[in-house]
Amino acid sequence: MIIANESRLFDKVAIFGDIHYGLKNNSRKHNQDCEKFLLWFIDQAKANGCNTCIFLGDLQHHRNSVNVSTLNYLVSACKLLNEAFDDVYLLTGNHDLFYREKREIHCFPFAVNFNNIHVINDPIVIGQVALIPWLVENEHKKIKKMKSKYIFGHFELPSFLMNAMVRMPDHGGINSDDLKGADYVFSGHFHKRQNQDNIHYIGSPFPHNFSDVWDDERGMVILEWGGKPQYINWADGPKYITMNFSDLLKNPDLYLHSETHARINIDVPINYEDVLFLRESLTECYRLRELAFIHKNNMEMNDEWSSEESIEIESVDQIVFNELKAVQSEFIDSNKLLEYYLSL
Repeated sequence: MIIANESRLFDKVAIFGDIHYGLKNNSRKHNQDCEKFLLWFIDQAKANGCNTCIFLGDLQHHRNSVNVSTLNYLVSACKLLNEAFDDVYLLTGNHDLFYREKREIHCFPFAVNFNNIHVINDPIVIGQVALIPWLVENEHKKIKKMKSKYIFGHFELPSFLMNAMVRMPDHGGINSDDLKGADYVFSGHFHKRQNQDNIHYIGSPFPHNFSDVWDDERGMVILEWGGKPQYINWADGPKYITMNFSDLLKNPDLYLHSETHARINIDVPINYEDVLFLRESLTECYRLRELAFIHKNNMEMNDEWSSEESIEIESVDQIVFNELKAVQSEFIDSNKLLEYYLSL
């Protein structure tokens, strides 16, 4: 671990993490969402007097390849951050590394061309601030009871929620007690915003899929030296909702907004033509990104509902979660399978 002799790394810092450029098969729409968030993030940071930025890891998603289009967005992101802040500290997360168990190759070697960007690929302590990338091998033993005032990292701590459905099991590595010596610990890695005592998982900048359903408290953090963290939500980011059709009918304005992905369970009698009409009309009226009507298997079906469009839809994550959780074996731990899937 490198120790630099500076008493204070920042006066006021803007923090975000886990943006995952290249998610959804290098979806251009997702990469545009990332860029829109970054522009909003910079505006908020400037409005709050932040000259320093700390990124908590997972700038990109696919650890073993970088799509050419996504690469251009990554370079653009670094250029924007470099121009906006005096200092930008990029921590490498597990998705930024070619090998999950070692940090010798990461996804942004090009960042060395930006004077204000510092890639943190090894643990470092600068004055009273510790910057800790994704830990490998037995590195967690070196940071037990660390006394830094602030710790910024990409930790995989047990008892925290990996997402709304799955809690991280304890595998005997780093745990919350190892970080009790700091006033605050800010971490990336888990995408759901949450905190326990002095440890804050700030969450992803915006919901990424239906695993984040109804969880719109996403955005950034502002931290003034010696103060309390201030969370700011990005109101214009994509949203994911699921609900019954009968509830939606009561007040669609309350639930449907632009940039929303909605999956509606049909729990009232309705014919196929009306569903098609509603889907088209509501999508156009509210500028929805996705509107799927899901016909429940326990409803009476007629010939019109027998087409492929009436098949019940689950998110890929939900399907995988359900299947992995159903594994029953004395040799295989289903929680470890879930953990490995979420790390991909």
